[in-house]
Amino acid sequence: MTHAPHRFSVAPMIDWTDRFCRFFHRQMTRRALLYTEMITAEAILNGDRDHLLAYDHGGPTALQLGGSDPAKMAEAARIGAAYGYQEINMNVGCPSDRVQSGRFGACLMAEPELVRDCLIAMREATFLPVTAKCRIGIDDQAPEVILPRFIEHVREAGIDTVIVHARKAWLQGLSPKENRTIPPLDYDIVFRMKERFGDMNVILNGGVASPQEGFAHLPKVDGVMLGRAAYERPAILREVDGLFFGDRREVPSVEDVVAAVVAKAEADGTPLWRYARHMLGLFAGRPGARRWRRRISEEARDAEPSLLLRIVREEGLAQEPEPA
Repeated sequence: MTHAPHRFSVAPMIDWTDRFCRFFHRQMTRRALLYTEMITAEAILNGDRDHLLAYDHGGPTALQLGGSDPAKMAEAARIGAAYGYQEINMNVGCPSDRVQSGRFGACLMAEPELVRDCLIAMREATFLPVTAKCRIGIDDQAPEVILPRFIEHVREAGIDTVIVHARKAWLQGLSPKENRTIPPLDYDIVFRMKERFGDMNVILNGGVASPQEGFAHLPKVDGVMLGRAAYERPAILREVDGLFFGDRREVPSVEDVVAAVVAKAEADGTPLWRYARHMLGLFAGRPGARRWRRRISEEARDAEPSLLLRIVREEGLAQEPEPA
């Protein structure tokens, strides 16, 4: 019953997956489901909605909301749906202090009834699919106990897709950055959740290093979500459409990807750095990667968009490496 886009998605990442990053990623994969950064319901209700929600990169895209007030989450979902997203997701996994103080994110794993009520309100407010993203537990919770209970409440809300970051979130003692790497991964519990909740889409997130590694998990889950690997080595996204979706259209060259970003930045008059800062890892693992990073860091802040293509050509980066 997997919704096709969930076979592969790129995780919502605060300060990273803004609309400029998503446009760049979309040039490498037509089919992957891309997520916004987490945007709070309060920000949508009281802030600049067009700035927060507008996008024009095409392809399946989900809006991730943060909050814990059912009425506000419902209204934010209704507003977000009007901007053309294909899914509304509720964040129940972010461990930052700011999120905790606002009573949303991972701390809500201790309040599954409230999460259920928010999800019900969001479903009633929009025609779009509503999903939830969570951890396997927080602090001293026992994942074997808390995670099934949490997913039961999600299912009670009429939600059929849950994305599980296969780590605990330690709200006391670890920073948000440390929470992405230090708590040990437990893929097996996510696999067991799929066995137990066979009528739901269970998506695995956390520590997946490549599309190939993610694809190997598909017999045990309905889809995989990559985060840091996709951001730090974005060229791997060019492998996704063929591997996960059987889309055999020609894979774009890296030069074509850069040219598309240049054209977009020129067309909309956006400062180049808003795109370029997400592109530092484009040549990761290839000769010339260090020169690419250095030149973008030093030259792109006040440059014309055409700088990117000039660097590619001057540094001999257009030539694709031979297959290993």
